[in-house]
Amino acid sequence: MTRRRVARFALSLAVGGAVAWALVRDSVPAPAAPVLPRVEVDTASAPPEGRTIMVAAGGSLQTALGAAQPGDVIALEAGATFPGPFTLPRKPGSGWITIRTAAPDRNLPPPGVRVDPSHAGVMPKLVASSGSVIRTEPGAHHYRFIGIEVHPRAGAFLRNLVQLGAGETSEDRLPHHILFERCYLHGDPQKGARRGIAMNSAHTAVLDSYLADFKEVGADSQAISGWNGPGPFKLVNNYLEGAGENVMFGGGDPSVPNLVPSDIEIRRNLFRKPLAWKVGEAGFGGTAWTVKNLFELKNARRVLVEGNLFEHNWVHAQNGFAILFTVRNQDGGAPWSVVEDVTFVNNVVRHAAAGVNILGRDDNHPSQQTKRIRIANNLFEDVGGARWGGGGALVQLLDGAADVVIEHNTAFQTGNIVTADGAAHRGFVYRDNIAPHNAFGLIGTGTGVGNPTLARYFPGGVVTKNVTIGGNAGSYPPGNFFPPSLADVGFVDHRRGDYRLAGSSRFRRAGADGRDIGLDVDELAAAMSESGRRPSQRHAETRPPWGRLSARTAKP
Repeated sequence: MTRRRVARFALSLAVGGAVAWALVRDSVPAPAAPVLPRVEVDTASAPPEGRTIMVAAGGSLQTALGAAQPGDVIALEAGATFPGPFTLPRKPGSGWITIRTAAPDRNLPPPGVRVDPSHAGVMPKLVASSGSVIRTEPGAHHYRFIGIEVHPRAGAFLRNLVQLGAGETSEDRLPHHILFERCYLHGDPQKGARRGIAMNSAHTAVLDSYLADFKEVGADSQAISGWNGPGPFKLVNNYLEGAGENVMFGGGDPSVPNLVPSDIEIRRNLFRKPLAWKVGEAGFGGTAWTVKNLFELKNARRVLVEGNLFEHNWVHAQNGFAILFTVRNQDGGAPWSVVEDVTFVNNVVRHAAAGVNILGRDDNHPSQQTKRIRIANNLFEDVGGARWGGGGALVQLLDGAADVVIEHNTAFQTGNIVTADGAAHRGFVYRDNIAPHNAFGLIGTGTGVGNPTLARYFPGGVVTKNVTIGGNAGSYPPGNFFPPSLADVGFVDHRRGDYRLAGSSRFRRAGADGRDIGLDVDELAAAMSESGRRPSQRHAETRPPWGRLSARTAKP
């Protein structure tokens, strides 16, 4: 059904000198729900079917790559250094070629457990002083890396440690079926590196790995970035460290016409910027690497982001938003660029200057409209304030996004709940959330707090069953709650980070869906610790409370 303008606002009455607005809505079409990834990267291990090629210290990995056939295993001596660069050749067939440490499996964590730098001693080291350490021939496929360390030679700066794809102009020439499992990729501690993996490929996954020291001054740097690969992609249970954007999709015009990175699964990762990169911190390392955000989508479709921890983002080369869904036709040659069907659920975003920035259309070059974004059951904690800089806004919506749903989140931010500007946003829902109102709550450029902003920027929008701490009920639609203080919400133990509602809280089972308003802490904890679960699946059984969210220390 064609969406029509269905909202009208009537001036009602003045109360205490303030003008109250009543929202009168006809039947409003429900916002379209985002589509989850349709294709998944198959990362199941397959027993080797061929021979094992042993490469000792001083041997040639490139020669072994040339000789290997699908089904073979290349076993590299643990702890040995192998100078590159290395090129993955295209082979016939569809069996996997595995490149792994020769150390026995018992010397690595089992699948599903993340490695860290302490495991470097059992990993062979692939290094290069220029170019990329690993790159691909056009169409290279079915390579699996297990227990490998990849880094520049000491003192060298590399643009891409791993370069999957090299500007191919058709999908059939892109590399595909490339997996990194329990690997350690890092830049030079002093020089950094621009990018860990340039993921311009298809059917690519990074699992249980540790990517660190991707940093640069004067340019964007990322642990992982992709702009010319169709997907699907899977990033699960990794430590991801990048100064510019820890992970980004888009950011460069695809050389494959009409390509949109799609079917992206990002679960149970730790996105972090070390505080040693932040000027003014006690442990500042002396270099102000160019910092922007923790996660950004500029051209992406069907993205699931679930069960991740995002932390440490401050105002530096950007305004401090941690999460960006900002469509960009980056260089002007990709007007098909779009951000759509994004499901951002069961995540923790904390210690950041601002929360989520959503851009409806590129304001530099023609693009498609951002649409179908769901932000649900997330914890936003320590957002804004002097330490991180910025305005401390929870969500910013610019230039006409469609079907943005924000529900069942619990937030502690210092600035606005929602800031709006530009074209109106259709299909907007803000429901069942807990957040402080602060000075302006829901506010748009040139409009008043609450209802006037809804009239101008969110016609037909739904704002209901929210707990807005310190807000004025007369400024918002009926059906919301405005406790005067944080203590009146009724958390189990806010000071200790237990954000479940106590049995005595009047907001228990008071949501639009009959559930507690705010986040479901047990659901969040389950998503951050489990694999293989879709966000639509509810946990019916009773789970032990997680609690102490703010005090919980995440292991890198």
